[in-house]
Amino acid sequence: MSLKGLGVWDHREMIVMLKTQGLQRLEQIRAFLEGSQPLGFTAPARDAVYDWIAGELRRLQYTRLSKADKGLVRRYLEKVTGLSRAQVSRLIKQFRDSGQIRDHRGPPAKPFARRYTPEDVRLLGELDALHATLSGPATRKLCERAYRLFGDTRYARLAEISNGHLYNLRRSRTYQRCRGAVDKTRPVKVNIGERRKPRPEGRPGFLRVDSVHQGDLDGIKGLYHINLVDEVTQFQFLGSLERIAEHFLLPLLEALIEAFPFAVLGFHADNGSEYINKRVAALLEKLHIQEFTKSRARRTNDNALVESKNGSVVRKHLGYAHIPRRFATAVNAFTQGVLSPYLNFHRPCFFPTEEVDPRGRLRKRYRYEQMMTPYEKLKSLPDAHQHLKPNITFEQLDARAYSISDNEAAQRLIQARAELFRAINKTQKPAA
Repeated sequence: MSLKGLGVWDHREMIVMLKTQGLQRLEQIRAFLEGSQPLGFTAPARDAVYDWIAGELRRLQYTRLSKADKGLVRRYLEKVTGLSRAQVSRLIKQFRDSGQIRDHRGPPAKPFARRYTPEDVRLLGELDALHATLSGPATRKLCERAYRLFGDTRYARLAEISNGHLYNLRRSRTYQRCRGAVDKTRPVKVNIGERRKPRPEGRPGFLRVDSVHQGDLDGIKGLYHINLVDEVTQFQFLGSLERIAEHFLLPLLEALIEAFPFAVLGFHADNGSEYINKRVAALLEKLHIQEFTKSRARRTNDNALVESKNGSVVRKHLGYAHIPRRFATAVNAFTQGVLSPYLNFHRPCFFPTEEVDPRGRLRKRYRYEQMMTPYEKLKSLPDAHQHLKPNITFEQLDARAYSISDNEAAQRLIQARAELFRAINKTQKPAA
């Protein structure tokens, strides 16, 4: 066993049983330090340790040894006694200066007399529990009144306490054990965005946004995707960037918002700081987006639409594997140029129909007859042309939507994705 903590041992008497008789030469000490020489002993007291160290230093003629052998002896003393290097160094210096090692510490200092006893602390805890922990001056006044006005002698000492020492007693372990205060987490209030669920009322242009991380590899972050989905039509635009930082996020966010064919009226995010900040708020104001909302606490459905698209679209087409950041430009060209048009013009989606059941509860039904592409959903809205941006017509969008079939669009998607991952995997393979 080792003698850890000798620097703070008390006066408990320990019996020295150091069995080092077999370590007579430096070669034997070196073998012991390397672990090939067994040694057994029991923990000694401090004075016995000091006597043993001085005896070993005399026996081995420490002052006549070479520098390397002195280091060997020093490590030997450290291992046997469990003392630190600094402690052994101080003891060796004392031995060289005086020829002996003595404990120069005086008797333990007398602790300061305590004016307030543990009973006073517990009494203060009871008082705080009764009055819901008032301020220091108010608590002092209660102690004074209890002693002087109502004659409760238990408060004799607390009636004279100062404000500062009252708070010291409240921080003590005795007080915490009898009355521990537990505060709920206090959320940071950010006055950016309105905390509510968007209310599109059947109008397109109310976007949901979320970030998707494309995996880690050996502690290295991969690239990120920005997913924007319109609540009413499920129009979706996906972009990729190297990292979530203003330099990369703001230009991509602006490009994705501008890609929607209809006017964007609302922008809804979760409470992530990448979106709830002044720079994004300024961008939305520049783009004349009227509503900036964020999800509410304990309302998981507030951003459920884009969360579901993260799984059914992003993970389905791009997977979970790590994609290095340097491929962000190539992946962004694929997500915006190939994947997003396929999603909007060729991939059918379910759209809910709301009904009230006999119990008065609102139910959402997903009927096959209501399945259509996001573009078809946009065209089916009343006065759909009024929602389009200036200089955009349905004739232009029809030419884009029906220029190729759904199967041809899917084939182009598969081919472009295969080429993308082929290029990524090729650069990541080690050279032969």
